Amino acid sequence: MDFLTHLAGRLPDDSSRRLARRLVTGALVLALAACGGGSDDGGSYSGGSGGDLGPTTPAAAARFLHQATFGATEQDIADVRQIGYRAWVEEQMAMPVNPNAYLDHLVARGNNGSNGNHFIEAFWRHAVEADDQLRQRVAFALSQIFVISFNDMAVTQFPRGVASYYDMLVRHSFGNFRDLLEDVSLHPMMGLYLTHLRNRKEDPVSGRMPDENYAREVMQLFTIGLNELNLDGTPRRVNGQLVPTYSSEDVSGLAKVFTGWSWAGPDLDEARFNGQRNSVDRSWTLMQNYTHHHSTSPKQFLGVTIPAQNRPEPELSLRVALDTLFNHPNVGPFICHQLIQRLVTSNPRGGHVERCARAFNGQGGTPRGDMKAVIRAVLLDSDARILSATSDADGKLREPVLRLANFLRAFEARSQSGNYTDIGNTSNPENSLGQAPMHANSVFNFFRPGYVPPNSALAERGLSAPEMQLVHEVSVAGYLNFMRNRVTINNSRDVRHNYGRELALAPDPAALVDHLNIVLASGQLSEQSRTLIVEGVSSRVVPAPTPDGMGGVSNQTTIDNALRDRVYIAVLLTMAAPEYLTQK
Repeated sequence: MDFLTHLAGRLPDDSSRRLARRLVTGALVLALAACGGGSDDGGSYSGGSGGDLGPTTPAAAARFLHQATFGATEQDIADVRQIGYRAWVEEQMAMPVNPNAYLDHLVARGNNGSNGNHFIEAFWRHAVEADDQLRQRVAFALSQIFVISFNDMAVTQFPRGVASYYDMLVRHSFGNFRDLLEDVSLHPMMGLYLTHLRNRKEDPVSGRMPDENYAREVMQLFTIGLNELNLDGTPRRVNGQLVPTYSSEDVSGLAKVFTGWSWAGPDLDEARFNGQRNSVDRSWTLMQNYTHHHSTSPKQFLGVTIPAQNRPEPELSLRVALDTLFNHPNVGPFICHQLIQRLVTSNPRGGHVERCARAFNGQGGTPRGDMKAVIRAVLLDSDARILSATSDADGKLREPVLRLANFLRAFEARSQSGNYTDIGNTSNPENSLGQAPMHANSVFNFFRPGYVPPNSALAERGLSAPEMQLVHEVSVAGYLNFMRNRVTINNSRDVRHNYGRELALAPDPAALVDHLNIVLASGQLSEQSRTLIVEGVSSRVVPAPTPDGMGGVSNQTTIDNALRDRVYIAVLLTMAAPEYLTQK
């Protein structure tokens, strides 16, 4: 492994072997369980919805920021400690939204073709630089629930469409779930991805039936799930048996609602419906209905019947269908469970899910589906803010995109061109992250919410670890080699980071590692890992200054190189530690 070869050159032999075994094996094995328990988060919450008290330690503030943003910075940590969790959340939610930021970036770049890298540029610019970090982080979480992907050949030719889809997720992050659901359903990129764009009504002569793909997935993945749930997210059972939320007949009935929808444009002729008549904005304008392709027969689903129509009424059918889904009792616990997984922990406690679901249902006085109330309940709940000192079921594996984002934000990275051009598609697990935004492998995301690593300690305990579905020998080596190259200073790169603070601490390895422990690992490095990393940093000897006889130092370049190497080693080993890879 290239990483180990590099590491061996930096450390004494014994340290290299021990560190490689501890860190790399820890990454491969069950990182969620590897850290053991935890420590109190430093907050003083006593009840379900939390309070206004802020974190008492920098580590507690950093932990909160790693849940709520793309990564903690020293300034962010200071801000959260000064004003508290709730005030910080409200401040973030009050920030204005740029409704077309991602699309505008592509237009400014002259993207008229199929260059999906321009979307990735926009993603990293906002992940690293945007002030509205909470909105951006929630949008990324939503993109892993309401999935479309550049990996789909129909979608990949419309990067502007994907950018507008992501803008839509950003826009609705603090809006209402009902509005989000409608815009997801009518966006042409979702129409392409789940094949209800150009969906035609049934034809008894030819035997043609409406495409059922979106009707199935909008229930299974976007709203109500496969089985009925209790408010705390646990499956509801009748006589010991799971209760399915829908049947194949429900799918067929709902599929009729999504007939007749296709490309937007100034007319409704057949050529435009079929996509043969182009318009510059069709990939980012919500679909319109071509009524002669919309089913007028009865539409029966989920206990609701839309009667046969003498003339097509597609907007009415859509409104009834989406209202029915939106008001289903499963939606709150189903969506809350996934948002808690994406932001806080892979195994949400039932009480946390229930309190979030109650917020979704409007029991706190907000409208049903209010996303601000939901996000408050996800992040400010006592289960999110207090880390059990005994449970190792808390936390989640930090997915690769978030690791790179953490790194770039922690060290104040900036693009010289403003376009973040040298990151690119990081999907390759052999030499990169094995994950890239909006490049999920399927509609089920990069990893399934209920994924359990087979033949593992987690499986024995019935715990899920979704992100572990990305972890294997190749992806671990690829990540470490990618970060080995990324942590070094290279002035030929477009994206450059700043180690000013770290270089000042480099003469004291323990102080340097303690600093990185806060900004990267939220203070969660075990004493064993901390000791090993300090040993590794210390093994890079910094020579004593040699006076040059003229009031200067003759070996200053050698000293500077040694201090810089210390920073590289400290950052790389911290980001390889199981306690970093596991976001507690």
